[in-house]
Amino acid sequence: MRNAGNGGMEPYQPEEYAIPDRMAVGGKFYMEKKLNVRDLTQLALLTAIILLMTFTPLGYLKIGAVEITFIMIPVVVGAVVMGSGAGAILGAVFGLSSFSQCFGMSAFGTMLFGVSPLRTFLVCMIPRVLMGWLCGLIFVALKKAFPNGIISYAVASLCGALINTVLFIAGLGLLFSDTMLGMATDSGISLLTFLISFITLNSLIEMGVCLVVGTAITKTVHQVVQK
Repeated sequence: MRNAGNGGMEPYQPEEYAIPDRMAVGGKFYMEKKLNVRDLTQLALLTAIILLMTFTPLGYLKIGAVEITFIMIPVVVGAVVMGSGAGAILGAVFGLSSFSQCFGMSAFGTMLFGVSPLRTFLVCMIPRVLMGWLCGLIFVALKKAFPNGIISYAVASLCGALINTVLFIAGLGLLFSDTMLGMATDSGISLLTFLISFITLNSLIEMGVCLVVGTAITKTVHQVVQK
């Protein structure tokens, strides 16, 4: 109780204290740590999906010498949900899994590995890392321009297959030009024609699947994570 001015007593009112800034910072830090743990969990899950797809028929459709992959989809999902950095990490996982196919699981990859293991590693890794990173940047840019609807998800998913194909073929032309030229000469066509004909069927199927399946998955997962 406190003395009132008129000689009476007034009830004691506890003083209010502001939360120190360091407590607020600490709370923010704790939330960031929670988000980081969530991101790591999502990265681990998507990595597991990539590995599952790599070593099962889920990830590769092989028809003779033609190899079609759908592993771009979990990479794009990570890039959309967690950003370009996560997309690059998942792209690296995709690249490593692709390189593992060169140890007898892929006829074309095994052939490239026999020519140069280092160049094979580079052509497997660099396009996939750049693909994941660029898909994240493309999604962010389109999401700002088209905040509603599925345009950003559809274009990012489509770009996953398109960028992967373009950069991979560019890597082959740059790092394995002699090998590709020899194969083109044996077929009686130019190097450019050989490269284009080599990827036409693959890229069309991959882009179609990524556009339809990838758009649906990325939009659904992104909306769930944002809630």
